[in-house]
Amino acid sequence: MGFTLCGRTEIGPYTGGDLPEAVENAARILRRDLRKRFSAEEGEIGEISLIRADAGRPESFKIAVTGKKMAVLAGDGLGFVYGLLYISEKFLGIPPFWFWMDREIGKMPPVEAPEGEYVGEAPAVRFRGWFINDEVLLKKWSIGGDPAEPWRMAFEALLRCGGNMVIPGTDEDSHLYRRLAASYGLWITHHHAEALGAEFFLREYPELEPNYDQYPELFQKQWEEAVLAQRDLRVVWCLGFRGQGDAPFWASDTTGRYDTDEKRGAMISKMIRLQRSIVEKYVKDPVFCTNLYGEVMELYAKGCVDLDPDIIRIRADNGFGRMVTRRRGNHDPRVSSLPERREEHGGIYYHVSFYDLQAANHMTMLPNSVDFVNAELDTVFERGLSEYWIVNCSNIRPHVYFLDAVRKKWFGREIGDESHSREFAETYFGGSEETAACYRAYGAAQLRFGPEADQHAGEQFYCETPRVIAHQFFRDREAPAPGLRWLTGAETPAGQAAEFGTMCRVALPGLAALEERCRGCKSETLWLQARLQLHGARGGSLFGEGMERYARGDCLGAFMAMGDAAEEFRRAAEELRASEKGVWMGFYENDCFADYKHTAYMIEKLMGAVRELGDSPSHDAWYRLAFMGPRDRRIRVLLVEDNHPTDRELYLKFAENRQEGKENV
Repeated sequence: MGFTLCGRTEIGPYTGGDLPEAVENAARILRRDLRKRFSAEEGEIGEISLIRADAGRPESFKIAVTGKKMAVLAGDGLGFVYGLLYISEKFLGIPPFWFWMDREIGKMPPVEAPEGEYVGEAPAVRFRGWFINDEVLLKKWSIGGDPAEPWRMAFEALLRCGGNMVIPGTDEDSHLYRRLAASYGLWITHHHAEALGAEFFLREYPELEPNYDQYPELFQKQWEEAVLAQRDLRVVWCLGFRGQGDAPFWASDTTGRYDTDEKRGAMISKMIRLQRSIVEKYVKDPVFCTNLYGEVMELYAKGCVDLDPDIIRIRADNGFGRMVTRRRGNHDPRVSSLPERREEHGGIYYHVSFYDLQAANHMTMLPNSVDFVNAELDTVFERGLSEYWIVNCSNIRPHVYFLDAVRKKWFGREIGDESHSREFAETYFGGSEETAACYRAYGAAQLRFGPEADQHAGEQFYCETPRVIAHQFFRDREAPAPGLRWLTGAETPAGQAAEFGTMCRVALPGLAALEERCRGCKSETLWLQARLQLHGARGGSLFGEGMERYARGDCLGAFMAMGDAAEEFRRAAEELRASEKGVWMGFYENDCFADYKHTAYMIEKLMGAVRELGDSPSHDAWYRLAFMGPRDRRIRVLLVEDNHPTDRELYLKFAENRQEGKENV
């Protein structure tokens, strides 16, 4: 005999006094799930009682089923939250990413929970959560007209994954949604560029230079206001001193005082001590962390940054899953971000999504394997970095596969391509082996832009590189784009494009095979991402061909190859929007990071420039080739017979002629 879960099941009473808001939110979620799963008429009326009791470790729970009674026992709010969500997953069959993976919650008969005691899995990481970063898709998308509902669904998914901490957005979003996140029981922490979650100096004082030495009282005022605004929340206080944005502080400091590593490290250390003192003035027993990220990791490795031993040291991967410092511009030192030996109070900032304006993934998932991620995170555990893990999840939906993998590591489980792909397919695609095989094949098919195991390209590689080259072409077509020194040693934009195009061409067979295979899988999101990568590689290859043709003096051939490239990026943008349906209408509208449509636009601008170099001053020579047959094009009684075509109209006419096998194309 057990407890029957049905549409008539009630949640409560709660024995601990007033029901905490986080527990009420979890109860609301379970009530919704019960309504979705069961009809309101079937089954016996029963109560899930919530009993305040010592369940062992913090955030833990026990579910006791005796006879026809069910009770959730926990000693704190998150314990109850996890217990209620455990019921949803264990007995109602609702997985963590049901919403983000379009998993329908269909009706079923009442379910009996067998007698016994159920306990939650013990985490291997103390603070574990997501950084909802680069969240441009979430910024303009709403559910039912409510812009906060996507954030509620994000916080629900994070809790279902066993997370307990969040950076609830970037910059102003983090301020807007931190109380909503806290209402779900989540700890709040901060972006590595936003110490204590304070406002950026330049936003509050746009007329001033952001130099601490000139305006110490204004910086301190901002930090104190941030602490006062959050002191009633549970916060892992992020200490640090970076610039106005995701950059070193000396990049925005105009005093010129910080011209050595020693001076820079001393300044960062001083600011961390000052920020700590402000928090301790208002908060009892605060928890502190600091990010050894980018330039700070390099300074710390040189012994230039001094930290109190109880501050959690957060070490970051490079945005591609490897625990080394990230590339900044053309500087890629790949200094290990891991300590040489095990250390206390260690943590990581790990990316399953990254935005670097070079080669990372934002709209598509991490272009590496689960085996690779597992090996990196095993090393993280070996070095003792288990107090804090924050995972950059960006807009969540494109990255569910790896978010699901990493949440397993939060609990110390082993993950791998074989096991994770099959478990993921079992959970969300009815056990489809073909779908599992497609997920396994994804990382291996991606373009390699360097010799290291992590150097596989996300969609930014295809979208950003042509834009950089086009920009340089307009500024100086004889000098290379300085920002592409990390990728190519060519000395002209055309040469850079040629090398880029060759890389894309090499990757095309594997990406084409992946896309063809994914057509038969059950994951529409995976197939979409395979198409995006394939369009990108085709577009990149054609762009490189166009620039090569330009360098040889074949302006018309260059014009057409560039037009073909622009069409590939245009189709990618169209496929993003065409994939939207139901609740996801408008989800990809604000694709402003990869921005396939902008890449098409920039290539079309370049087409226009090439046309000016190859066409006649009256814009009639290419017009005659495109729109007139051999009998008429040399007769010049009338210069043109129609309005002058735009670049795109001209391209489309040439493309039509090519399709029909006509000459001079």
